[in-house]
Amino acid sequence: MSEVSVRPDPAMPGALDGVPRCRYGTVEDFEIERFLDGIGAFAGAGANVIVQLANRPVGYGVVESTVDSGRADVHPWKRLRTTLTYIAVAMLGTEDDRDVYRQAVGTVHRRVRSAPGAEVRYNAFDPELQKWVAVCLCWGVIDMHERLYGPLDKATKEVFVQYAARFGTGLQMKADMWPADLAEFDSYFESGLASMQIDDVVAEYLRKLVGLRNVPRPRLLASFHRFAVTGLLPAPMRAQLYLPWTDEQERRHRLMFRGIGAVYGRLPVRARMFPYSTVLGDMRRRHRRGRALV
Repeated sequence: MSEVSVRPDPAMPGALDGVPRCRYGTVEDFEIERFLDGIGAFAGAGANVIVQLANRPVGYGVVESTVDSGRADVHPWKRLRTTLTYIAVAMLGTEDDRDVYRQAVGTVHRRVRSAPGAEVRYNAFDPELQKWVAVCLCWGVIDMHERLYGPLDKATKEVFVQYAARFGTGLQMKADMWPADLAEFDSYFESGLASMQIDDVVAEYLRKLVGLRNVPRPRLLASFHRFAVTGLLPAPMRAQLYLPWTDEQERRHRLMFRGIGAVYGRLPVRARMFPYSTVLGDMRRRHRRGRALV
C-alpha cells in the first residue's frame, strides 16, 4: 500500500455527471484508506457502544444475552476483536469478506432474541435495530475524523454516509433502508438520540464499560478511558448516565484530540490502518483455516 498525503486537499466539486463526489472519490471508488484512521478504534469504541445501546431493545439484547462468548463484560478483548473486525470488513473488505463475516455473525445473532413475554422485545436479526447500530458506527467515524482533523466539508460527509451503508448491509439490513442522503441521515440520528431513554438496567451495564470494570486490573487506564469516552458522548447520553462534564474538561478533551490528530495525520497509511488491517488479515487467515471468526 503506497503512502499518500492524508488530509489537506481542497474539496472537489460535490457532483460530477450527477454522481456525488468528494476529495476521496465517489461511493464506488471511495479511497477509504485515506479517510479511515485506526486511532478511532481505540478512542471512540466505548462511546459508540453506549450510543448504540441507548436504543432500548439493542441495550437489552446485549445486557440479557446468553451468548457469553460475545459479551464485553465477560470477554472484553474478544468482543473488541470481533467488533473491530466487523468495522474493518465493512470498510476495507471485499464483497466476499463481507459475505463470509455476515454468515459468521449471523450464527451468533440467531441466538440473541428476547424470551417469550419479555418486557423489552428484541431480535438481533431485526433490520431496524441493525440500522440504528450501523448509523451509530457511521456517525462515530465522522465524529472522530472531525475531532482529530477539523470539520469535514459537506460533499465528503455526503459521499461517506452513502459508502457507510455497508455497515448495515454487512448484516441483514436491506440497502433501501439506509438514509437517502446526509440530511436524512442527520435527521434519523438526531431523532433517534432524542427518543432514547436509558433505564437503570442498561445504565449500570454501560457505567461498568465506561469505568473499565469489565477489564482485569485497569488501574490508571480506567481514568483516561472515562475521560475520553465521556467527552465523546452526546450531551443527552452523559446526562442519562450521570457523568459530570465541565467546560474545562471539554476544552482539554478537544485539545487532546486535535493534538493526536496533528501527529497521527502525518503517519504513513500502513501505520494509520492499524488495527483494522491486522484484524482483517486475521479474519481472512481464520477463514482459510476453518477457524471460528466470532
